[in-house]
Amino acid sequence: MAMHATDLFLRPAWRIVMPAALAFSLGACASTPGAPADAASAPASPPATRPAPASPQAFAEVVKGATREDGHLPTWRRDDKVWIELAPARLGQPFLLTINITGSVGQRGLYASQMGRSWLVEWRRMGDRLQLIALNTAVRADGDAALSRAVREGYSDSLLAALPLASAPHPQHQAVLVDASFLLGDIAGYGSAIESAFRLSYTLDRANSQIERVRQSERLTAVQVRQHHTVPRLPVLPPAANGPAAVARPSPPTVLPDARSFFVDLVYNFLALPEQPMRPRAADPRLGHFTHAHTDLTRDLPVQPRVHHIARWRLEKADPMAERSPPREPIVFWLDRNIPERYREAVRAGVLEWNLAFERIGFVGAIEARQQPDDADWDNMDARHASIRWYVGIDAASARGPHHADPRTGEILDADIAIADLFARGARRFIVDTPRGSTEERLAELTAAWRGEGAPAACHYAREVAAEAQFAWELLEARGDIVPDGPQAEAFVQAVIKDVVMHEVGHALGLKHNFKASTAVSFARLGDAAYTAARGTSGSVMDYNAYNIAPAGQPQGAIVNTTLGPYDYWAIEYAYRPFASDEEVQGLARIAARSGEPALAYADDFDAGGLGGIESFDPLANRFDLGDDPLTYYERRLVLSQELWQRVQAREPQAGEDPLRARRAMLSGFGPLRTSADLAAKYVGGMVQVRDLPGPRARPTYTPVAAAEQRRALTFLTRHLFSEDNFRFRPEFLRSLPTDYLDRNVAGPVSVPELVRSVQATVLDRLLSAGTATRVLEMPLYASAGEPVMGLDEVYRRLQAAVWSELRRGGEIAPLRRQLQREHLQRLSALLTRGSGALPADALSLQGLLARELLAELDHALRRPGGSVTTRAHLEDSRALLARSLDASFLRQP
Repeated sequence: MAMHATDLFLRPAWRIVMPAALAFSLGACASTPGAPADAASAPASPPATRPAPASPQAFAEVVKGATREDGHLPTWRRDDKVWIELAPARLGQPFLLTINITGSVGQRGLYASQMGRSWLVEWRRMGDRLQLIALNTAVRADGDAALSRAVREGYSDSLLAALPLASAPHPQHQAVLVDASFLLGDIAGYGSAIESAFRLSYTLDRANSQIERVRQSERLTAVQVRQHHTVPRLPVLPPAANGPAAVARPSPPTVLPDARSFFVDLVYNFLALPEQPMRPRAADPRLGHFTHAHTDLTRDLPVQPRVHHIARWRLEKADPMAERSPPREPIVFWLDRNIPERYREAVRAGVLEWNLAFERIGFVGAIEARQQPDDADWDNMDARHASIRWYVGIDAASARGPHHADPRTGEILDADIAIADLFARGARRFIVDTPRGSTEERLAELTAAWRGEGAPAACHYAREVAAEAQFAWELLEARGDIVPDGPQAEAFVQAVIKDVVMHEVGHALGLKHNFKASTAVSFARLGDAAYTAARGTSGSVMDYNAYNIAPAGQPQGAIVNTTLGPYDYWAIEYAYRPFASDEEVQGLARIAARSGEPALAYADDFDAGGLGGIESFDPLANRFDLGDDPLTYYERRLVLSQELWQRVQAREPQAGEDPLRARRAMLSGFGPLRTSADLAAKYVGGMVQVRDLPGPRARPTYTPVAAAEQRRALTFLTRHLFSEDNFRFRPEFLRSLPTDYLDRNVAGPVSVPELVRSVQATVLDRLLSAGTATRVLEMPLYASAGEPVMGLDEVYRRLQAAVWSELRRGGEIAPLRRQLQREHLQRLSALLTRGSGALPADALSLQGLLARELLAELDHALRRPGGSVTTRAHLEDSRALLARSLDASFLRQP
């Protein structure tokens, strides 16, 4: 309903909120040299005269000529001016403020279609000013008046915006107006993400920013704004620096017409909280759900006062008494109109697959997938529409399944899954020469901080899947099983998309990663086509599941996991099975008690390692493995890489084909090996961890990996990944691998030594780490009586003997082997000269002993006649470095 009022010019009422630290410093008193020591004896200065503040203008005059739009927070608009109308009942009433990104730069993590931050907020009036306050929900004392006062005094809220009233109260309903242009400021903190990505201080240009439109509903006001960011000049860069300094160099965006200017589109969602809060559901550590946690000070009996409520949608049966019933309100995911039509059915299938889990607990049609019309006048980034968004970015190959929830209960109110277009292209081999862990990738990860997410919320499945898909594609094409434009290739791409959508929808339903789920399927079953088609290749779609490719001539099961696993059904049951309030605790306990079943194995991101420098020690908790015997799987991956290299070298290039095809195939064989090297090394000093709670049937939390399995892993690493024979390429093949002469993403010939070094360095870093040494040394404490253990001296001796095997038998040392020996010696020298506060003293002593033995072997080898000049120079250089390191180690001793 639109209404018009009188016209009146109004000054912009927005002001920049001064950072608290700056305000404090400006307001602090500073002593003046020569001032009286006793301030009380000094004559008081007369108080400064302050002009009386101007009274806000009358409501009717402010909105003269403006159009009103009803909704949760009614808005008024005249030309480019927008005011928000706040009734007295809205003041002091908590609601959810969320910020989503609908348009961005398209590079280094600054992408469109991303969910941003959210806060529980309220409006507070301070005389003729209004404050938008983010409420502190981290610590609570509900129901205890005294403690609640202590919490309010002890834990501060945060100020998101402050602004003067744009009008006096309305004479009848007492509502006031605020100028909505405060939303053109950087409430989202997006400027930090921009600076992290480009190392440039772009300025938010308010003069060229604007409110685009407002969308209203009874419980939501969504304001879409376009912000302009600019920098007056781009810096003239000094010569590039090596090492960490290179990361800090300004690096302007490369995808813009002019790198000095770009726009960012945001949607601010002012969302009313549910009138009746959903009954929260307690988390259980035996299975994985995202949680909304707080400290409850009213509970003084538990040692741990932290309360974790799982994140879940409010799903209730339309007929609570029926065994099977549709929900009162289904969970609806809108398929973005930007999803290419050829992929929409695969996306829809990935969404609807989850109905299988809900049907088991009595819900019919719990999830719906609806297509956004091409002519829709609404944006599915507003908080009314959970969605599957398709976005582009020059370096984007990821998918995310985040959500916004009621922090009081964990009720999910909105979720917008973002899937990169480049991910789908990656399934068709468009990713080339992009090493994981590159500077570009690290900068992209830095931009995630502005969302306020914890590490477990990050998901890089699609990016990693793209690399896995590339390897699978290259090998299948080399075998002749698929051709780029054939039906098998299209089926493969569609399966990959469904797999990723299932994974991200699982996140949007509240499920965390499960990096032990792949062990739920026996290795023998992976070759069973019927079994894997019906039941999948893993126990969960929430794992990072590798592609199931059998060696040539062996039975082939389903390549891509495209159905839910036992764990997925279990996790959905725990989160969504309806219970009467007096039955919920016992019912949830019965569900969680099944955690000991092998098909329900669970481990999260921390168990798999790699977050915040955490080193994983459970060889069964991994990203990208398959089967209940991961070590056998790693041995298979080496065989598959060698098969790919043999086939691509034997193939004759055809006129008119992609000139980068052979280069891409050759490089893709190394990615899986780097992963396999790191994961296989986890067996050495490994501990299998389970999440049982105390009880008569509880399994031990930690079980040492059997010594025989540790030795088997060490043999695989040192015999196969240290062998030069496994990395031989024909010279004529290497000479035929061109770069991309038009785009120059890479330059020059392929460096086989560098590719091999990346694999072998991964092994050395893991085996020589402080964590591995500590666990191996402490393993006897965990072993049962008479159980054999592998000592650290055996680990270090076998490793050193494998690296320096040529010293005993004599003869020429091949280039790749000399490189491996230098890598080992560099690490050994660093330990001897600089020490390590983390490495146990016994490990340092062993390294010193073995270094002296190695020095003696080098002396003996140098006395042996023969060998090339290069080999002799290498041995002399190695001997000199080791001798200096031992001398330094001796001088360093107290």
